[in-house]
Amino acid sequence: MSEIVIDEKYTTPSEPSLQWSDHLAVDMAQMDDTHVEFVALLGAAQMASDADLMDRYEAVLTHTQDHFEREDRWMEQAQFGPMGCHADQHDTILQVMREGLRRGRELDQLPLVRQLLHEVGLWFEQHAQTMDAGLALYLKAAEFDPETGVMAKPEAVSSAPQC
Repeated sequence: MSEIVIDEKYTTPSEPSLQWSDHLAVDMAQMDDTHVEFVALLGAAQMASDADLMDRYEAVLTHTQDHFEREDRWMEQAQFGPMGCHADQHDTILQVMREGLRRGRELDQLPLVRQLLHEVGLWFEQHAQTMDAGLALYLKAAEFDPETGVMAKPEAVSSAPQC
């Protein structure tokens, strides 16, 4: 097994690598609100002292699990064609984040956790602008109600592409 190389800039707290801005918005209130919370939690974890880092990291992980479970539920309820690709990304990120939690808590690999937070921010920016934007467009076209899981216009999205 090869050694993990951590950039020295991840050995101390840093400024957030991701800031909320309109380019992350998908114009779906429930999703945008969750994304704003995610960006804030991510930033707080990146700026955390070593003593607070793992608690902040765990808060990001817990929020992300809830966030992804909600989106996955919406995709299933709305029969979103590309659900497999989208949910696979969620599963992969959660697996990596859980391993980061383990390494931070059990092995005290705080620089690895800090670098992981940075990388998750980079991934999230791309994910929000592509996968989440596509999902939001689909849900809005179907007039999907996130509270009830009902589509008022399922015919508007009956031919969604698969992945």
